[in-house]
Amino acid sequence: MNNENKNIINWFPGHMMKTKREIVEKLNLIDIVYEVIDARMPISSKIIDLDELIKDKKRIVVFTKYDLCDKEKTNYYINKLKYPYLVLDLKNANNNDIKKLISLTNDLLKDINEDRKKKGLKPRLYRALVVGAPNVGKSTLINRISKRNALKTGNRAGITKGLSWVRVGDTIELLDTPGILYPKIETREVGLNLASFSSINEDILDKEEVARYIIETLYNKYPSILKERYKINLKEFNLNDIFDEIAINTNSLQKGGVIDLNRVYTIIINDLKEGRIKNITFD
Repeated sequence: MNNENKNIINWFPGHMMKTKREIVEKLNLIDIVYEVIDARMPISSKIIDLDELIKDKKRIVVFTKYDLCDKEKTNYYINKLKYPYLVLDLKNANNNDIKKLISLTNDLLKDINEDRKKKGLKPRLYRALVVGAPNVGKSTLINRISKRNALKTGNRAGITKGLSWVRVGDTIELLDTPGILYPKIETREVGLNLASFSSINEDILDKEEVARYIIETLYNKYPSILKERYKINLKEFNLNDIFDEIAINTNSLQKGGVIDLNRVYTIIINDLKEGRIKNITFD
């Protein structure tokens, strides 16, 4: 961890650049932007050049997976926002959560249809752009708003392939976008945060590096959660010993009792991906 620029994970496939171009092309159709952020990494999952893309469009910041984050740490970042925001548990969100988002949208955009009414025009649908890093919960959010499985979802990057319009209710139309990042991830920590929470395609990852980072971060920030999850002894920090203990406690052994490290790495990564480790914020 001493060399910030060592082994920085970069993942910016061609479709991300295409998505950014298409957002700019459709910007004149957009009334408001839903910026979707994973509450467990409120800095790392923020698209740093979003302001350049959406210019002065109105914005609501939606923090997803809030039920999984360390609320004290995440709230620290939330309190610095200059935009209106909502925090959502997309897995168990009740109707009031979604109603708040729709109500806030209608309130922020009411001038549009008031002006149309003065001109003798009928009201039109408000158009919201849904944008965020891969796997932060954009499609799940849209499905919750639309009350149907309008879009595919999954705990991996790259589910959404292109821009698509989804009508929800009588007042709002959403433009879903594939997850986007930035061409260069500046620090190893940000890259590994994104990798830890599956915002980077697994096919390009060094699973050992990501698993080691997850365990190291949990040890430094949430030792009690690490100890409880894997039933391990934390008298002193030794990654190899911790992996051995996790292997034994999860029965990740090959014939002859040999440690199956690849299985251990997979278990650790999947525990974060599937939300089995809670109350954590890596930023």
